Amino acid sequence: MADQTATADVRGEAPPLARRSRRLVLMAVMMATFMAAMESTIVATAMPSIVAALGGFRLFSWAFAAYLLTQAVAIPIYGRLADLYGRKRVFYAGTSVFLVASILCGLAWAMVPLILFRALQGAGAGAIQPIATTIIGDIYEPEERARVQGYISGVFGVAAIIGPMLGAFLVQHVTWSLVFWINLPIGAVTFVMFGLFFHERRAPRRHRIDYLGSALMVLGAGSLMLALVEFGNRAAWPTIAVFAAVGIVMLMVLAAHERGVAEPVLPLRLWRHRVIAVGSLSGLTAGIVMMSINGFLPLYVEGAMGRGPTEAGFALGAASVSWTFASLAAGRLMIRTSYRRAATVGGVSLIVGAVMLASLSPASALAWAIIASLMIGVGMGFCNTSFLVSTQASVGYGARGAATSSIMFMRIVGNSVGAAVFGAILNFGVSRRIPEAGEIVDRLLQPAGRHGLGAQMATRVSDAIAAGLHNVYLVASLVAIICLGLALALPARLSPVRAVPGASLR
Repeated sequence: MADQTATADVRGEAPPLARRSRRLVLMAVMMATFMAAMESTIVATAMPSIVAALGGFRLFSWAFAAYLLTQAVAIPIYGRLADLYGRKRVFYAGTSVFLVASILCGLAWAMVPLILFRALQGAGAGAIQPIATTIIGDIYEPEERARVQGYISGVFGVAAIIGPMLGAFLVQHVTWSLVFWINLPIGAVTFVMFGLFFHERRAPRRHRIDYLGSALMVLGAGSLMLALVEFGNRAAWPTIAVFAAVGIVMLMVLAAHERGVAEPVLPLRLWRHRVIAVGSLSGLTAGIVMMSINGFLPLYVEGAMGRGPTEAGFALGAASVSWTFASLAAGRLMIRTSYRRAATVGGVSLIVGAVMLASLSPASALAWAIIASLMIGVGMGFCNTSFLVSTQASVGYGARGAATSSIMFMRIVGNSVGAAVFGAILNFGVSRRIPEAGEIVDRLLQPAGRHGLGAQMATRVSDAIAAGLHNVYLVASLVAIICLGLALALPARLSPVRAVPGASLR
């Protein structure tokens, strides 16, 4: 049987590809997802060595913040453009920006240029995962998406394991530039595979790009993200207030502007749809809970429990492993029951994991932290897969890119909110107990420095960190409860094989 060609008409669904072509497109999507997922893990491992080579430690956090900021702002714009102009064209444009910026990052001669290039890299990365995930929604039916999204989640688990090891090897035995340049061969192969096996045939139609809406989106979302970053960096309150005020005003103007635009960059009508609104809000809450693991569990294991980086990495990696297997299990469960049942399992798992973390003490066994991390990973696997598949099934081709991007955008916002709020809670808790903390915490996290503090001071600082993180995980538990409530808000009978009449937006 000859391979069929995917049609991408904004007025209808793309017909299915032949089995061979579909598998090859899935491989291309998984490679693109791997490239984007590994970018975070490999750079995080290599960044201390990069700072040592370039200097500018005071700008350390901006190397990550600049990437996440521009990525978050770009995601909804790329998603909408993909609905208007086709997936492949927009994917190529965004990935090209990402790869060019990766080359420039490897050539950076100081921290300021590196931060600028990282911002450009994030602006390109905003196209990769959302559009790749949207393509899966285009070429697979809902019952198949439930299974395939588990494979995509598995890519994140592999990246979480390979990225740190590869990053450490490259900076120790080759050069830190390869941490960025390793994207080039992966991106090139992805380009070729999409070019050969994923074809869009579009009916000619003139579109009007919503330039003003795009600018308002960048200013509004960007300002709010900057406010969160500055809040996390404990900047002066007037600075935070200015960024927050500008962001709120710009988003209000955006909302008014989008009502009168024929092809808005931010289709607000999508949020009137119950499944999409619930899915997007779940991305926010799940992103917040996940940050309690990614950003703060290693600190608890090393700072409060006195364990080493290896144990901390093992505890953190448990969430990635369980996320992978939970995604596969979620696909099977939602087909047999419903999206709500699978998402409810995820919400309950998030609550159990967060409560277990809140019950940690410096004397707790490492196994307790690992099991808690496993439960958080299970919750993320079930929630992420359930909400993503249900959202994609609720829209037609012409809105699927925007709907998919909405969930991913809100998840990044959730990560930023979690990092800022949890960081503030921790800093307040530690400074309230040890006003002179400052460099003492840094010394505690170094084996030699910990012994130099003396047993009494080390215990005092460990207890202060544990108390601060206890409050962090109490807040995470409350957010997990909200996530469970969102899961219960999904329509009871909706599943990949059973749609609710009139539930789909075109």
